[in-house]
Amino acid sequence: MKRITLIAYFDCDVIHNAETEAWFIDSFEEWRKAKNLTNFILLGHSFGGFVAARYALKHPEHVKHLILVGSAGFSSETDPTSEPIIRFGATWKGAILKHLWESNFTPQKLIRGFGPFGPDLVRKYTVARFNAYSTGQVLNEEESRLLTDYVYHTLAAKASGELCLKHIFAFGAFTRVPLLERASEWKVPTTFIYGYQDWMSYEGAQEARKHMKVPCEIIRVPQGGHFVFIDNPTGFHSAVIYACRRFLSPDQNNHSFPEGLISA
Repeated sequence: MKRITLIAYFDCDVIHNAETEAWFIDSFEEWRKAKNLTNFILLGHSFGGFVAARYALKHPEHVKHLILVGSAGFSSETDPTSEPIIRFGATWKGAILKHLWESNFTPQKLIRGFGPFGPDLVRKYTVARFNAYSTGQVLNEEESRLLTDYVYHTLAAKASGELCLKHIFAFGAFTRVPLLERASEWKVPTTFIYGYQDWMSYEGAQEARKHMKVPCEIIRVPQGGHFVFIDNPTGFHSAVIYACRRFLSPDQNNHSFPEGLISA
């Protein structure tokens, strides 16, 4: 399978939310044109889910189904589940972290600053993090090495997309212009997928669904966190295949809801 990579670098001089979002959307649209793609299923995870949703809002004619995995963009500071973060932000520790966020001090910058010690720091994180919600299929040594290598080089690469985060999100990952505000404009059928222990709350998606005029379903995958595709790959794959069921078979009656998953 050919791997296709889109490389574009964020312009730090772009300071407005709308311009920042447009940078991502327009870059993706240029890539789509170059590859002559249309009528495709678009899947995005976390911040990629936010970008995918924004793209589908602007170019719904090219997307036949949208799959958002632990998507950012559906939470705001007014959500009841946001209260602990709001309280923390009012402490001196929260004030320091908020200042660092607004100053564009990112985890990537921290990893770059550690120089040759960066890979070991990332390895300790990946080993601890990706065994947290394991379904029993713990990453073996080779898989752990490959994951560490991938994560490290992604974090240590030239700063780009990370520089946009403070323009789109306030401290606490609260979207400055939540997708919930545009739910009534949704034109693409959507499937939300969340790990059961995902720190991104599925309740924002539930609220958005109330305002959507297109089919929308929310699937929660047990024994999975924000990186559900690593935590519980079997459950995640079942959720994605179920989301794509009407494109895999004309008879939807052959696709019962996967055992073990939770419909929210």
